[in-house]
Amino acid sequence: MPARQLNLPSALVGGNNLVVDPKGKVALSEEAAKKLAPESISYLPTWNRNEKYEPYEFQEHQDNALKADKNLPNLFPKDKKVEVTTISPKLGTEIKGVQLSQLNDAGKDEVALLASQRGVLVFRDQDLIAKGPEYLTKYVSHYGTLHIHPTSGAPQGHPDIHSVLTGDSKEDPFQTRNRLVGFHSDVSYELNPTGVSFLAVTNIPKTGGGDTVFADNIEAYNRLSPKFQEKLQDLYAVHSGVEQANHAAVKGGVVKRHPVENVHPVVRTTPSGQKVLYVNTGFTRRIADLKTEESEYLLKFLLDHVNNGHDFQIRVNWQPGTVVIFDNRIVSHSAILDFDTTDSRLIIRAAARAERPVHDLKDLNKPDENLVYEGPEYIGGR
Repeated sequence: MPARQLNLPSALVGGNNLVVDPKGKVALSEEAAKKLAPESISYLPTWNRNEKYEPYEFQEHQDNALKADKNLPNLFPKDKKVEVTTISPKLGTEIKGVQLSQLNDAGKDEVALLASQRGVLVFRDQDLIAKGPEYLTKYVSHYGTLHIHPTSGAPQGHPDIHSVLTGDSKEDPFQTRNRLVGFHSDVSYELNPTGVSFLAVTNIPKTGGGDTVFADNIEAYNRLSPKFQEKLQDLYAVHSGVEQANHAAVKGGVVKRHPVENVHPVVRTTPSGQKVLYVNTGFTRRIADLKTEESEYLLKFLLDHVNNGHDFQIRVNWQPGTVVIFDNRIVSHSAILDFDTTDSRLIIRAAARAERPVHDLKDLNKPDENLVYEGPEYIGGR
């Protein structure tokens, strides 16, 4: 039986034509694939309706940054010309002259350290992505167990690469929304959300646009008054993946893992001792133990504070060969979908699971059996 042509909704891919084979695997049609840059072909998203995974269990995590040489001798050797540009005083560094694929393990650890200090590292002129999905996943696994996204597409045979293709559509994305900026910390609903994350755009819109904006959640916390910070210390927030899964289920997408909800501290402490305002619009749903009106009022203030804090945000412009490495524990981000929707943007991410978020480092790498939240029903389970 030949592959059937489909026009599946945005839960899978933004308006692109897809095909499904007799075994239920969904992929981009040849016609749509021809419109993309050649380096995108090996990273095209696919979906397998028969692909299912169990929810993640708690795991301990050893932070690579803690064992790195603080002088960064392997990342920035003295005999090599490296151009380092500070994007903003406290967030973001652009680096030219370092080839990630040539770093030894000590150099990779130093990357993790610098990412924990600067939040976002923008490496230009890289060959890492061109080496293919197999190489990429092996490289990023240096930082821990790779996360498999519960709903997104992934390159064939590489479920631990998150692949998102938007555009190539006649639909108006702003038909029901004034703007599409959506700050989030990736998969914060997991018990062990991701930490060191690699991001690249393999198909850059020809019409321009498609940047990624990052917010500094450490600085967001620091901007709060000491009295306000004190009030947040004992608060926990519910992070949910249910709405993401429900959206995929309603729109005909694929849900590979039953959605979970977890409770994390509003103020998170990283293994290096940094205090982070750990809430995000994408997945934080309510403040635990507060009444509904109280939770809504406080959470709206905190989210608006992060989302509107343009003086602790940066915007990364994508170029061929750019690889962004960010510490998902301390920043939040959003795609900027400002390009012509007849054009396409393919972004890929590979990220390692990090520690369970804790407020006090005495609880680091300890499971917490007491924080349980019964959230909204997952409609796919009916």
